[in-house]
Amino acid sequence: MEDQKKEDVAIVSFLKKLKHDLLRYIIVFVVALVGSILIILPVPRYYKCDISLAPEMDNAEGGGKLSSIASSFGVDLGDVASGNALQPSLYPDLMKSNEFVKSLLQIPVQTKDGSVKTNYYDYLYHHQKESPYTKVILWFGKKFGDNDTLTSKTDSINPFMLNKKQDEIFTKIKKSIACDIDIKTGLITISVEDQDPLISATIADSVRAKLQDFITNYKTNKMKNDVKYYTKLVAEAKKKYENARQKYAAFSDANQDVILQELQSQRDDLENDMQLKFNAYSALSTQLQNAQAKLQEHTPSFTMVQSASVPVKPAGPKRMAFVFIVVFLSLMVTFVIRNFSLLFGGGKDE
Repeated sequence: MEDQKKEDVAIVSFLKKLKHDLLRYIIVFVVALVGSILIILPVPRYYKCDISLAPEMDNAEGGGKLSSIASSFGVDLGDVASGNALQPSLYPDLMKSNEFVKSLLQIPVQTKDGSVKTNYYDYLYHHQKESPYTKVILWFGKKFGDNDTLTSKTDSINPFMLNKKQDEIFTKIKKSIACDIDIKTGLITISVEDQDPLISATIADSVRAKLQDFITNYKTNKMKNDVKYYTKLVAEAKKKYENARQKYAAFSDANQDVILQELQSQRDDLENDMQLKFNAYSALSTQLQNAQAKLQEHTPSFTMVQSASVPVKPAGPKRMAFVFIVVFLSLMVTFVIRNFSLLFGGGKDE
């Protein structure tokens, strides 16, 4: 009974304390609300475009079975099982390389309102919206930091040795591009964030195309070299066969009525030489056809699961969520400070 009375007294005291501090909570609420709005409102919004594509699985029969078993345990053997050194898990690292980023710099871009038409490199440097806080930081950086000039010619950029400003542009591109690989299905999801919705979709589609080209070139590079090599050999063999055939035809026409054994032997030698060159030409033509068929067989195909589309709504920043979190945390901190003794039993409250 006495314990119940103590609890009732504590509750009454707690409620009186809340009522006494009501004005303080209102002030904290207003200050946190206005402050969070002032912080988040100037931050530029950004848009996000996602593309999903599924590459053709190129596994050997045994490797395919092994990959199927491994994937059930969440392990991707994919290209390892088929002897392919370029695993899908390496695609994100590939897209973060300076060489890949440089290939994106000259892509022509245009803002949705049509006010800016330039390349991606120039757009990122001259046409990005910055919050006032970022501008202050950049001003101090320019005032007391390096003053490297940013050349407008992308061809002169050396990915091996970037200056400070070029490195900032490359870092910005790397942060805006993401690649996610589903190890079970092999689905590739490419995401690009940008302040303009049309440019985010444009760059996302360009990244997709360049990634497909890289994968295709990697998987078919040896076969392309084989086709190129056999094409050269076939052309040379055909030329030799044509020369031998012309010599044989010319000799036969000039010696139709001659029955001398020496001349017949020369004609037979020319005919044999022509036949040998024809056989070589025919064999090389067959090898060329096989190489072309092998190239076609190993050229990967991609199924577009989700194509690029211009986003309608911004992906961030989440302004309402930010304001709510700041206000909530401010009120919670104020509550803990004002009721520290009641919460943790440390002495009397003020």
